[in-house]
Amino acid sequence: MANNTNQAGFASKLGAILAAAGSAVGLGNVWRFPTETGSNGGAAFILIYLLFMFLLAMPIMIAEFTIGRHGQSDVSSSFDKMCGGKKGWKYMGLIPVVAGFLVLSYYAVVAGWTLDYAVRAGMNDFAGKAAADYANDFAAFSSDPLRPLAWLFLILALTFGIVAMGVQKGIERGAKIMMPILFIFIAVLVVCSMTLPNASLGLSFLLKPDFSKVTGATCLSAMGQAFFSLSVGLCCLCTYACYFRKDIDLIKDGFSVATIDTLVALMSGLIIFPAVYSIPGLSPDAGPSLVFITLPNVFQTVFGNMPVLAYAFSLMFYLLLVMAALTSSISMLEMAEAYFQKKYGISRFKSALGVSLVCGVLGIACSLSFGIWKDLTVFGMGFFDLFDFLVAKFIMPVGGFLTCIFLGWVVDEKILRAEITNDGKLKQPLYPVFRFIIRYFAPVCIVVIFMNELGLFDVIKMMF
Repeated sequence: MANNTNQAGFASKLGAILAAAGSAVGLGNVWRFPTETGSNGGAAFILIYLLFMFLLAMPIMIAEFTIGRHGQSDVSSSFDKMCGGKKGWKYMGLIPVVAGFLVLSYYAVVAGWTLDYAVRAGMNDFAGKAAADYANDFAAFSSDPLRPLAWLFLILALTFGIVAMGVQKGIERGAKIMMPILFIFIAVLVVCSMTLPNASLGLSFLLKPDFSKVTGATCLSAMGQAFFSLSVGLCCLCTYACYFRKDIDLIKDGFSVATIDTLVALMSGLIIFPAVYSIPGLSPDAGPSLVFITLPNVFQTVFGNMPVLAYAFSLMFYLLLVMAALTSSISMLEMAEAYFQKKYGISRFKSALGVSLVCGVLGIACSLSFGIWKDLTVFGMGFFDLFDFLVAKFIMPVGGFLTCIFLGWVVDEKILRAEITNDGKLKQPLYPVFRFIIRYFAPVCIVVIFMNELGLFDVIKMMF
């Protein structure tokens, strides 16, 4: 299928679903989800998270699908085409382009860390170390002025290589290879984790809800995690949707993508919680240090008498992280390069290369902010933290809010209904529910998330 930009689209429905799922599935599924779950009461948090995943995040993702498929172009042009000439809204699509640069710049730094750790796991570098060594190793590595940069550029080179090959030969083929391998690794790691001595403690925390620990903050955290889990608000899925075939059921396939993303998060919990609970005194809410400091220690300790298993577990886990990081990096690069390719009529290769080089320069600043540039701050934050703050606290919630307002109140309802029902070919009994969520429920929830992320509720409490 070719769209009106003469750009080949996804060759199959499976390829489209796997590519979109790969965009959604990222490092946040592996460490942010366990961190949030560990900090907010375990199973009770998960139930609330699932509720918001399918009532909030998934409808916004479908909204992005709708805009992208209708526009059949880059994200900026898609908003322009769908707004029906209404002034101002065509510039809405520029927000995700800026976000693509920022996200890929700092995300590639962390992705590079995972690649380094995968290589080190393959070389059995974690064996025979004391607990303190893992923290010292990570501090020395992340602050090194050169080693992280080498991995940063390698990740960007891999991402560029896949995107430059095109939608079908690059993005779709990559998703069809990496996503099944990712699930195989997760399944094997879950089985291994279930055999650990205190696995039952981790399972109990993960599966037995304690609603006495649920507070308003728990609900807000669950809402935010669902929102960020699918990366809605960045509109990278809007870009992928421009390559969707016209016979794709947006609601059905949106549900498939949300389900895959949720399964990865839950299965990551089934890996991490039993492993962490197998060593007294460790906590699963340690954030990024959980992956690079706590877990290497866990793998070597719990499999101390079985070095082959310790080696295999470590290697598979970090390869899993590399693939999760790479599938998300691909979508970020594609979103930005598609804009320049369509806007200025340049080749995919040149557009992807230009974006990659700019992100490489910005990535240098992000990486060095952990070392020799750690004292170079903007608003009290290093470049890495600044980029993350701008994206997570501002661009994503604002982008998600404006997407809902745009599709719910600006776009002609006939256009929306035609896209959701494939020009009347599909019966969509959930369409009224979807429209209600986009018009009312989702915008209110996003405003609440935005206020919570900025700490405005705490300010209000202090005032009253």
